[in-house]
Amino acid sequence: MHVFDGEKVTEKFESLINPGQPIPRYIQAMTGITDQMVSRAPRFEAVAEQVYNILEGKVFVAHNVNFDYSFVKSHLAESGFQLNTKKLCTVRMSRKILPGYPSYSLGRICHSLGIEITDRHRAGGDTAATVKLLQILLKNDTEQHIIKSLGRNSKESVLPPNVPKEHFERLPYTPGVYFFHNEKGKIVYVGKATNIRYRVNSHFSNNSDSRQKQNFMQHVHAISFQECGSELMACILESTEIKKRWPIFNKSQKRWEDVYGIFVFEDQNGYQRLAIDKNRKSLHPVYSFHYLVDGHALIRHLMKQFELCPKLCFMQKDPGPCEGMKEEHCHGACEHKESPERYNARVAKAVESLKAQPSFAILEKGIRPGERSCILVLEGAFYGMGYIHDEHQPEDPETLKDQLTQYRENSFIRNLVLGYAARFPDKVIHFNKTREKRVSRTS
Repeated sequence: MHVFDGEKVTEKFESLINPGQPIPRYIQAMTGITDQMVSRAPRFEAVAEQVYNILEGKVFVAHNVNFDYSFVKSHLAESGFQLNTKKLCTVRMSRKILPGYPSYSLGRICHSLGIEITDRHRAGGDTAATVKLLQILLKNDTEQHIIKSLGRNSKESVLPPNVPKEHFERLPYTPGVYFFHNEKGKIVYVGKATNIRYRVNSHFSNNSDSRQKQNFMQHVHAISFQECGSELMACILESTEIKKRWPIFNKSQKRWEDVYGIFVFEDQNGYQRLAIDKNRKSLHPVYSFHYLVDGHALIRHLMKQFELCPKLCFMQKDPGPCEGMKEEHCHGACEHKESPERYNARVAKAVESLKAQPSFAILEKGIRPGERSCILVLEGAFYGMGYIHDEHQPEDPETLKDQLTQYRENSFIRNLVLGYAARFPDKVIHFNKTREKRVSRTS
């Protein structure tokens, strides 16, 4: 640490710290600090009070200040000291005061400015270089960016170091999806929001000092967004974008949703069998689902509704008497007392019932005046969404398809839309069966 009064360094503090655990090899290679070097160094709690006294009441300055500040603040808190000072990020200030450089990492901006760094990646060397960089920034700050950033209402100290403030200022107060990009423009995180600006700001203005958050902030270099007419549309768009782009910082929904399926095959005796198995690219299920228990419940429902045999549906695997015959919904197909033709006819009806799902549209307000958002479901499957004229009253799903954007469905979206339609029936327009069949033939 260097205490700088704007003209000169008035105080220095530097010490190795014993972390109480082995230093990872890549850290040793980067810093040159080994386990042997810190074996007799003090623990942080032994110097915590001294560190706190130096920092308290000062402006905490660092290159990517939130990373260093969160680290120091967290360890001080563990030792009983609550640090709460103003912060100044030399990355953000360098971008504003010295625009046009190819890179603003500490090593590269110092090289560009002719600042020599000794003991690179060591606290002492990096701190001395940051002091010299700050001197250059103070000298060239003709528009007083530094003073403005330290103001009470400024967000400069909490924003990611590499994202221009203008990216935040253009965020709308509407539902939608936002995208965080890395230095090369690749999307590294996708999120949804009922209010895009509030949600994005919450990522960076909360009090989390976790290393995960700080690592996340360092990787974000740009923010883009797409407005949506409703929160439901934002949820759908978020899911499709996550599965399409596979962002590194998204954890949820990054898996194959439909793990299991119901399959139909004919056995050597000519009986149609229903079976649950894992989905594979070479197989074509008549129905898919994520949880095995859901498949078992559905098969049991079909067995009773269409009088199917539990043994032929693999729901009874023991060699004992057929439970379906005891419950009078099996007519003896498992013992060849019922012909394959009669039994298979009921299996066909059961399979058809899985496919006979309703077609409907969910209509809500749009983004702009004079339009409504529209989400289209065809035979129980999500088709797509978009915006239609406010006065358009859809009577046929076929007339909507050209006005909407088609999206790839997954079980998360399907369950989300079906559940929303059940909760808000007043927002749903159903299409009659005749039109459903015509759309099915022409799709």
